[in-house]
Amino acid sequence: MSLQKFDPDLIHRKADEFESASLVEILRWAWENYGERAAIGTSFQGAGIVVMDTAYANGFRFPVFTLDTGLLFAETLELKAKLEARLGIEIESLHPEQTVEEQAAEHGPELWKRHPDLCCTLRKVLPLQNKLKTLDVWITGLRRQQSDTRQQTQIAELYKFDVLHDQYILKLNPMANWTREAVHARLRERDLPVNALLGRGYRSIGCHTCTRPIGETDDERAGRWTGFDKAECGIHTFLGDNI
Repeated sequence: MSLQKFDPDLIHRKADEFESASLVEILRWAWENYGERAAIGTSFQGAGIVVMDTAYANGFRFPVFTLDTGLLFAETLELKAKLEARLGIEIESLHPEQTVEEQAAEHGPELWKRHPDLCCTLRKVLPLQNKLKTLDVWITGLRRQQSDTRQQTQIAELYKFDVLHDQYILKLNPMANWTREAVHARLRERDLPVNALLGRGYRSIGCHTCTRPIGETDDERAGRWTGFDKAECGIHTFLGDNI
């Protein structure tokens, strides 16, 4: 979407107003203003599951998509199927241009062990960029409490993500001010399915090649990319600064 279709001042006001709004109110605003041009992107963490369940329970039938890198845990794919059955939807899987084998042939085997940023770009960021070109609003499950890199997350953020084609995206993070405890309470209250790996010490679950279990006192994302100075895969950082 071009900037002419957005009002940056309105987005800034909404970011402030949403701090005291309910999840339902935020999602209703997105649905009434953008409809199916707004979509939920999920990696099936707890907050994303709450967003999906709340949206569909209230009749906000946003399209839902996920990034399937070809390296996801079997438990993650099982959870995807459970949520599709629960919500009565098909969650779109976005795939990289190359299979894992094709990537290995061009860049060498196990790229994630040598250049994890490049691997994440190829398998996550580029497929997401292509998807965002079709949307006005990207709804996420980001929360400030998840890590130091996410503490400044606003509930509504406007970005210019394609300079060449002058395209903008409204990123809506309606769970930004939720705590981990509040998320888990809602999951229990609604009897929602969760990733079986949570019971094995995994608190933030990505590719099986780059995720490990952690302790209860660690940051939620401490189990990602062990041994590297890396806290994000890039899908939430490639956009740069919000407008």
